[in-house]
Amino acid sequence: MNESTLIACLGQVDAESAGEVFREYLRGTVREMLISVMAEEVALLTGRKYRPQADNEFYRAGSAEGHVLVEGDSESVRRPRVRRKQPGGSTEEVRLETYAAAQDPGQLHDCITRALIAGVSGREMSEVLPDSPGTSKSNVSRLWKKVGADYVEKFRARDIASQDWLIMMLDGIQLSSDQTAIAAIGITSDGEKVVLDFELGSTENYEVCRDLLARIVSRGFRTGQPLLTITDGSKALRKGVRQHFPDAVIQRCLVHKERNIRARLSKRDWGELARLFKRLRDVEGAKAAAEVVAELESFLGNCNAAALESLREAGEELTAVHSLNVPSTLHKSLLSTNAIENSFRNVRRKIGRVSRFRSETDQASRWLAYALLEAEKGFRRIRGYRDLWRLKRALEQALELPEAAAPPPVAALPPAEPQPQA
Repeated sequence: MNESTLIACLGQVDAESAGEVFREYLRGTVREMLISVMAEEVALLTGRKYRPQADNEFYRAGSAEGHVLVEGDSESVRRPRVRRKQPGGSTEEVRLETYAAAQDPGQLHDCITRALIAGVSGREMSEVLPDSPGTSKSNVSRLWKKVGADYVEKFRARDIASQDWLIMMLDGIQLSSDQTAIAAIGITSDGEKVVLDFELGSTENYEVCRDLLARIVSRGFRTGQPLLTITDGSKALRKGVRQHFPDAVIQRCLVHKERNIRARLSKRDWGELARLFKRLRDVEGAKAAAEVVAELESFLGNCNAAALESLREAGEELTAVHSLNVPSTLHKSLLSTNAIENSFRNVRRKIGRVSRFRSETDQASRWLAYALLEAEKGFRRIRGYRDLWRLKRALEQALELPEAAAPPPVAALPPAEPQPQA
């Protein structure tokens, strides 16, 4: 179809049909270009047409039916054939490099991968790309195994040894009834967020957290001061952190804690609970935080004993950031695990079409590596990042605090004299 014919056709059809006519024109143009390029390669090998050279080992051998891939679709073409003379009078066919390149499925694989990522299942791929070879369910599955494995390798090959780390957030995401993943996000002294790694297990237990942190440390994760760690309150996460970072400052996520306490209260008390927790997030410094915690204890003591016990269970972890006396501009980012929760929200959008995670394969690792890398593309620096230098200084001072602030030893007192009995 030439340009004048195309213009005539476009003037006679509606917008939807015009788009198909235009796409057909582009496919035909690409097909003609490929044929022209193959003809150029033949000319380079054999010389000009109808002027064979007697001493040339290559010669034309007609043409044959073939196919090339154009935008992932298989297109039929007449491919030229070239043969090469061999010692002894025999000949062999030469595979043209241009024809081999035109059959390269790389573009098709990219199309299939993008469709999978967009939520198209392997069974539906042949409907999305009806004219493309290699779109059967088994072929798509094999392709995704390879692409997904590349995602995992790329994810864990990234350099995390050269950054200046200040903060780590840990939380779990449940993939199925028998599979859970714990993920870790690191925050640098510049406020940049990076997904460090993840580990799969049946539950959010200590062994899974230990293995996750061990791999992160083995990849070169280091801090020049105690690490501020923010968790949801899981004992397994706290134990794993203490094993690998004994001097870490652990902050309990206030969103999780408020949610846990609210579950024990009647609805009429939710408003006052939310007000007090908002005050706790807004106040600055250890003294002000202690006053709000005292108000919380007084309020919960008159409402529900189990709720009060839940509050007291957090202990010093409830106000760990406040105790560092850093600016309240950092509270929005450091008093909860919202940064990692938002990542999980994006992960669920990406893997929502996966109906079953097979624990006997690396399926979950492939999807998680892809989804976390995609979620990371939307990361921004944390709020208040300009004040992180104050947090760094406070953490450095916290390392020296226990020894410097230790009270002087108390002199031994003489035994008390026995009192006369009445």
